[in-house]
Amino acid sequence: MQVTEINTQGLKREYQVLLAAQELEERLTSELAGMKDKVQLKGFRPGKVPVAHLRKVYGRSVMADVVQNAVNEANRKIVSDNNLKLALEPQIEFPSDQQEVEKALDAKADLAFKVALEVMPSFELADLSDVSLTKLVATPSDEEVTEALDRMAGQSRPFADREEGAAAEKGDRVTIDFVGRIDGEEFQGGKGEGIDLELGSNTFIPGFEDQLVGAKVGEQRLVKVTFPEGYGAEQLAGKDAEFDVTVTKIQQPGEAKIDDEFAKTMGMDTLADLKDAISKAIGSDYEAASRRRLKKELLDALDGKYAFELPPSLVAQEFAAVWAQVEQDLKTRGKTFEDEGTDEEKAQAEYRKIAERRVRLGLVLAQVGESADIKVSDEEVNQALIARVRQFPGQEQQVWDFYRKNAQALAELRAPLFEEKVVDHVLGQVKVTEEPVAKDALFADDEEDDTTGDKPAEKADSAD
Repeated sequence: MQVTEINTQGLKREYQVLLAAQELEERLTSELAGMKDKVQLKGFRPGKVPVAHLRKVYGRSVMADVVQNAVNEANRKIVSDNNLKLALEPQIEFPSDQQEVEKALDAKADLAFKVALEVMPSFELADLSDVSLTKLVATPSDEEVTEALDRMAGQSRPFADREEGAAAEKGDRVTIDFVGRIDGEEFQGGKGEGIDLELGSNTFIPGFEDQLVGAKVGEQRLVKVTFPEGYGAEQLAGKDAEFDVTVTKIQQPGEAKIDDEFAKTMGMDTLADLKDAISKAIGSDYEAASRRRLKKELLDALDGKYAFELPPSLVAQEFAAVWAQVEQDLKTRGKTFEDEGTDEEKAQAEYRKIAERRVRLGLVLAQVGESADIKVSDEEVNQALIARVRQFPGQEQQVWDFYRKNAQALAELRAPLFEEKVVDHVLGQVKVTEEPVAKDALFADDEEDDTTGDKPAEKADSAD
């Protein structure tokens, strides 16, 4: 096998691989000889099938294996001899002349093919001693704990039937039957019976609940609404609809007494224990928000420290993923690029920069992790898998089996664990100053930075 580098351009490499006809013949003969004791053909005793006959029966399929093995061998040789780190799997290009290929498969001509690949960039890790970050820290106040406690009590408050003939008020729970129509035709999912609805909860389509205020038991009302443009069911988004609604029950809310007995219904021994648990839960949310902001600030600092050539295919892959997310987001919200104050060409340029940032930061974090010998244990992956399984009640075994049988899926669980360990390692190399702030300051930019924000750009701009 002869391997020759024929092109070098940036991170791209191209090699010509030549397999002489004689070598193809030798490899084929060797493979066929190894089959003699394994195959059984009618008319021949075991181990006595002539190689020539085996070639006639199996030659072309075995030669396909010979060529595939040669391709794999060439790839390994190229990587090993040149000490390369590949960005993606090599691309193989065989001759376009089919007759030439046929002759090679018959070992009557040389086989030449090209191997195109992209390599990882080489760069030195930056000195981070001059990087200073600020970690915003918020502590739950007594007022926030009380508000959360009041919400819990409100969700657990008892309801009692209103007196006969009473009209429904905001805050009441009504039980309704309804049939929805668009352009006079019933639509899928638009019918329900015995549905409980708390007026003012905004759980139904905007405007639906308001039109039931004042209704009485047994009364029928025609409720007219318009589905939001970003409604989950695409076929209903933006459509006008009418609902024939019958009220079958009206209940008024009572008061939930907040005391030790209420705490016990929440799984706590005392009200003090419940308040402490609420404070810790809020504090955990605040710590997560603080971590998100600090991580973004760190990634911004790292991004400013590095400038190196990126593997084009990795950028293209990342851009494709980002762009698909952007288009889906716009479609879900019923928006266009013009609505966002831009056009598709400008948007693509913006998101390509985001893709480049994500690839660059991914490569930096990977090299930091490799340099620091950061590992993710199997136990840590198992814990992450258990947490994922718990997100699918009733389907635990199926989800567990899926991940256990899918190496790529497990790798997707391992990747964020590795990244967070690397981030912790890097945070240990920079100066971090804590700054106490109020809740509003901690969450001030969440709409822009978090993946649940409205703008596609901010949704995509993450190294996770």
